[in-house]
Amino acid sequence: MLRVLFLFLVLIASVVVGPMLAGHQGYVLIQTDNYNIETSVTGLVIIVILLFLVLFVIEWLLRRIFHTGARTRGWFIGRKRNRARKQTKAALIKLAEGDYKQVEKLLTRNADHAEQPVVNYLLAAEAAQQRGDNFRTHQYLERAAEAADTDQLPVDITRVRIQLAQGEAHAARHGVDRLLNQAPRHPEVLRLAEQAYLQTGAYASLLDILPSMNKINLHTEDELQALQQRAYIGLMNQAMADEGSDGLKRWWKDQNRKTRHETPLQIAMVEHLIECDDHELAQEIVLSSLKRQYDERLILLIPRIKSGNPEQLEKALRQQIKQHGATPLLSSTLGQLLMRHGEWQQASDAFQEALKQRPDAYDYAWQADALEKLHRGDEAAQMRREGLMLTLKQNGE
Repeated sequence: MLRVLFLFLVLIASVVVGPMLAGHQGYVLIQTDNYNIETSVTGLVIIVILLFLVLFVIEWLLRRIFHTGARTRGWFIGRKRNRARKQTKAALIKLAEGDYKQVEKLLTRNADHAEQPVVNYLLAAEAAQQRGDNFRTHQYLERAAEAADTDQLPVDITRVRIQLAQGEAHAARHGVDRLLNQAPRHPEVLRLAEQAYLQTGAYASLLDILPSMNKINLHTEDELQALQQRAYIGLMNQAMADEGSDGLKRWWKDQNRKTRHETPLQIAMVEHLIECDDHELAQEIVLSSLKRQYDERLILLIPRIKSGNPEQLEKALRQQIKQHGATPLLSSTLGQLLMRHGEWQQASDAFQEALKQRPDAYDYAWQADALEKLHRGDEAAQMRREGLMLTLKQNGE
């Protein structure tokens, strides 16, 4: 700018000085309706230079004025930003203290001038939700959505989290479905989806997101296994509630072989079938599972099964005793089956074998019943006394 001004001044000087040195300044006439302005070329040039200088001074003054205004505005804005920063820090401390009213107040006072206005409004929304103020909660969510512009993911996540906290499970599930389309492996989205699906009974949807949970290590393997079993049991409950035993059997048949061979699911299925009074299929599942592996939880289910062919269960128990020895559980379970058939002496021998290895109040009572059937009243009374003493001792502990 200075270079241009300097060149312009040199040019004007040459125009003015040149004619003066030559003695010919020229003549200029500016004529209007009412006035005639006469001057020399040199005078006109001087007038133009003075006008230019006046304009230059005016420009400089205006620049200084507006620059001062910008600095003033910058000072005010910077002051508000510093205040917002301090208030945000104070709000975080109040959040740790659980003072949600102060948290909300501090976060929203200068939220628009905070470093992250979206975060301020979202935290304020959660604070308002903790206070039970639904109106302000939704108001802050709307302000956060406006501040977030195109990045609505954190706003949507917070909205779903608040809906779950307020018990709006179905609304939260709708939000979760949309979030999974946007960020299918986002950890918080998957956590919220887990909660929403469990609360709404969407067990099939829960099973669908388990692979994503596994890929990002959201839960341990044991936790994922437990979650999977919970989902399957939920589906069993739904099938049983909708169509009873027939629906339960149809659902079980539709599962793949790997699922049907999982022992915890087999146990849950047997329990559901017993509840539906379908003892034949329950027995079939127990026997099939025991052929593959021994599990005490399956043994505990056997006395509850009342099928028309109990000899198969008795045979399976004797086979397990050959493989694993006459454990107290196997002996006691065999004794209960033999009592059901009226084979009192064999039942008494089985209970005696179980009691020899460990005392048990139930086995004492069953042994007493078997001895009474064998007309051995004194021994039966002795068994009941020992069972009573054991019960009193256990209750005293």
